[in-house]
Parts: sequence; C-alpha cells; structure tokens
Amino acid sequence: MSTGPAGHVARSAIRPNSETHGAPRGGTSLRTFLCTADGVRIDSVYESAAVSAAAGNNGFRPPSREPVFVIAHGFTGHADRPHVRRVARAFARHGAVVTFSFRGHGASGGRSTVGDREVLDLAAAVSWARELGHARVATVGFSMGGSVVLRHAALDAGGAGGAGGPDAVVSVSGPARWFYRGTAPMRRLHWLVTRPSGRLVGRYGLRTRIHRRDWDPVPLSPVEAVPRLAPTPLLVVHGDRDGYFPLDHPRMLAAAAGEHGELWVEPGMGHAENAVSDGLLHRIGDWVVARAG
Repeated sequence: MSTGPAGHVARSAIRPNSETHGAPRGGTSLRTFLCTADGVRIDSVYESAAVSAAAGNNGFRPPSREPVFVIAHGFTGHADRPHVRRVARAFARHGAVVTFSFRGHGASGGRSTVGDREVLDLAAAVSWARELGHARVATVGFSMGGSVVLRHAALDAGGAGGAGGPDAVVSVSGPARWFYRGTAPMRRLHWLVTRPSGRLVGRYGLRTRIHRRDWDPVPLSPVEAVPRLAPTPLLVVHGDRDGYFPLDHPRMLAAAAGEHGELWVEPGMGHAENAVSDGLLHRIGDWVVARAG
C-alpha cells in the first residue's frame, strides 16, 4: 500500500443536491464522485457557506475570499454519518465545506488502507475545492483523518497551499506514530484490520471495506510528516480523556511542529468527531479563518 503522487482529478457531472443533510438553508449544495489519481471513485459533497447564503449569494461559484473546510473523517465514518454532518454544519458558519467518504467507506469505491492511500482521496477533495473557486483551503482531520491531513500537507511539494495543498491544517485526535496498541480500543482496531474475521465485521457491521494487504512500504508517520508542513499553520487538538491515543501523541506532534504549530488539550474531551463539542468546532473555525491566509 504505497502512496503515489496526487495527479489531476477527473470528476463526474456535478449535480445540485438539495437533499444533502446539513446543507445551509438557501445555499448551494453539490454532490458528485471524484476520481483519485489511482482511479478510485470518492463520494463527495460541497456546501456553500451559511454566511454567504444569508447574504443572498446563491450562485454556483462561491466568492474566492471565503475559506473552504475539507473534512477528513475518522475510520469507519463517512460523509453522511450524523457526527460528520454536525461538524459540517458548524464549519459552514465560517466558510464553505467539503465532506467526502474515504475509500472503502460509505458509497465510495475501493478498500480502506487505514491511512495510507487515503492521501489521494483528500488530494482529490482539495483539488475540487480549488476548482470551485476557493483560494483558501483548510484541511481538518479526525483520528485516521487527522493522520491523513498531516501526510497530505507534507507531501505537497509547494507547501503553504502551493501545488494545490492546504493553507492551514487541523488534526483532531490523531496518532503520532503507527502500530500503536497501548489501549484496548486500538487493540480491537488492529484485530478489525488484520484478521479476516475482523474485516468481515468491518464490511457488514460498519460499512467499511478494508484492504487485506499490509503496508508496503510503510508510509511516512504523522510525527515524521509534521516538520515538513512548515510554514503551513498547524493546529493539533486532543482530548485529555481520549481512549484511543494518550496525550503523548499530541505532545509529540506539537514538539515536531515547533513554532508553526499550536496544541490545544481539551479537558474532558474523548475521541474524534463524536466527542468534539460545538463550541470547540467554532473555535477551530475561528482559528482557520485567522490563519488560512
């Protein structure tokens, strides 16, 4: 499961989608399948900013001054999960939003590689956001998605939004290193990913189709990726009651980021999208608007 370079993105005909859950009232909502550089079809949703809709801007092309939040969900999530829709609604108060389902999740094609080739899925979503007219793009990832946004930004040769990469990066509840098994939830996750019986549970119980092959080569770890983001602004958010990754993970990421990174340790917060509060989402939204150019 090696990661190739993100190439040009081909997409199917875009169609208005007035029924997308959580779409800002009066705003533009589009749903389509994007094609990644390695040929996987990715179910993707665009929603214009609630602030633009309130101002009467209901056209297809959004104003370039508005940021767009590209949301990378956690493992076993997808674009229509209630917690992903809640995140999208919160960020729509600060800018436009792109949500998508990683490969092997929801209606997207392919099989999950649990953070490896998912950088190509994110690259397709970021490219689409820029094609829609947004000059400022922020990537916000949760858990597995938190590791993907770090690697995606690190692999962008231009940096700081240059070659289509992000202008700001937020990693929420993400790991610092691979193969961590120090908590019971992570031991269960490794069983789900590595055992045939676990992958059956993932496919039929969690709507997640998991690739059976091991990583070859092992991709760049999140903590190795972080120094390569500079000077792109980075925010690391983690709960002090995260049951998957203890606090040494975000602290390692923050230390690797140096001056271009910030760390928020949130009291009482658990893991990823389910645990993040609306208030915290709005604080993240404010941070992105201030940092993304």
